[in-house]
Amino acid sequence: MAEQPKTGSHDPDFPEAFLQFMRSGWREDPLAVAPVPEVPNYAKRRAALSDAFPGETLIIPSGTEKVRANDTDYPFRPGSDFVYLTGDRDPDSVLVMRPSGSGHDAVLHTRQRNSKETDGFFRHRDGELWIGRTHTLAEKSTELGIDTAPLGALGPALAHSAPGRTRVLRGLDANVDRTVLAYEPDREKPRDRELAWTISELKLIKDEWEIAQLQEAIDATVHGFEDVVRVLPADRAVKERLLEGVFGLRARHDGNDVGYGSIVGAGAHATILHWVRNTGTTKPGELLLMDMGVEGNHFYTADVTRTVPVSGQFTPLQRQVYDIVHAAQQAGIDFIRPGVLYKDIHRTCMRVLAEGLHDLGLLPVSVDEAMSEESTIYRRWTLHSFGHMLGIDVHDCSKARNDNYRDGTIAEGYVLTVEPGLYFQPEDDLVPEELRGIGVRIEDDVLVTADGCRNLSAGLPRSSAEVEQWMAAQRSAGPRLPA
Repeated sequence: MAEQPKTGSHDPDFPEAFLQFMRSGWREDPLAVAPVPEVPNYAKRRAALSDAFPGETLIIPSGTEKVRANDTDYPFRPGSDFVYLTGDRDPDSVLVMRPSGSGHDAVLHTRQRNSKETDGFFRHRDGELWIGRTHTLAEKSTELGIDTAPLGALGPALAHSAPGRTRVLRGLDANVDRTVLAYEPDREKPRDRELAWTISELKLIKDEWEIAQLQEAIDATVHGFEDVVRVLPADRAVKERLLEGVFGLRARHDGNDVGYGSIVGAGAHATILHWVRNTGTTKPGELLLMDMGVEGNHFYTADVTRTVPVSGQFTPLQRQVYDIVHAAQQAGIDFIRPGVLYKDIHRTCMRVLAEGLHDLGLLPVSVDEAMSEESTIYRRWTLHSFGHMLGIDVHDCSKARNDNYRDGTIAEGYVLTVEPGLYFQPEDDLVPEELRGIGVRIEDDVLVTADGCRNLSAGLPRSSAEVEQWMAAQRSAGPRLPA
């Protein structure tokens, strides 16, 4: 008798005649699988992680599906560090790297098929009749170049992990966390934090394949911004969510999805840094800030922001604010090269913003005093840093130690955003009325090269004059569907 899978509360109690009928008459078609081109990349990354922790067992989960409502789940997106090391995309999978004489033996524990050999094939919501053909363990092993084992063997594998010689990437799989806590009681143990920061620091320098994935996502993002401007009317209001949806179409067509919740801020919404509700409407004469990025099919994401005049032309005051932000961004990009301090890139951008705020008559003190560590009052209108690392996460390498990130130096192969901004809140009585509700951010994705940096998102214009010309050209071309 085939194993009876778990069913929903409203599933019918099938008669035996139907069950017997469903168990027969099916053909099994094998998948044509071959190693994916990036298999050597995954193996190289696991080898580097192995070198960092000789003689220790390393456990990296993919993560679990998250309930959206009742019996529906959010679309699953595997944990970035897990994908970085394996290329696997399935929920509940766990990478176990066990020490061996030559380093580590890596085994990917993953779900087995709900194939035609079980009633789960047609009764379970993860059955192949419902979700389509899935990989056998052997097929996945061939495709990803790693040994595989059934998920059911994970418990014994964890049970045999030596206390004091095991590290876990925590917060992704509660079952794994609970199991290992049986002999590693301190959830905040530095051993596990060290595993997290080591993987983050391995991700700081991008290889050629990763740069290609980022460029692909960024190119799709450029097309997405073009799509949006082509449907943005100059003379009437449209909903922010229309523009969000147009970009989302490009993201789903050219990539996996958006890399983060798209920010489409019309008018005063541009002053809200993480405005993701997108419930407003555009208005001719106002600015529109759009912070959006396509996540590619291998999960590397773009992160680009443009602020555009809805009418197609900046007003003199809008242009003045925009040009300050553009000058700050250009100063930061010009400063970036291997060996410079991350903090000094920030200071370079912020200095130009502070000087612009002084020119606008907003600073109550000198630029030097506003920039001093004892003051930093200029930040009332800038709020955030100049940028962040970018890669398989929109805020990549976030677990890296400060000494190797925010307090460290930039190296060739880093990819980071440069995104200064000025934000004048509608309720801010310290700025003139005509400035209130204006928000401007310009963000690009740059690769650090041997002698400077390369703007990977240069396909979108940045200067105020170029933005106006670009908007006119896009509107003249008219709406399009992704090809």
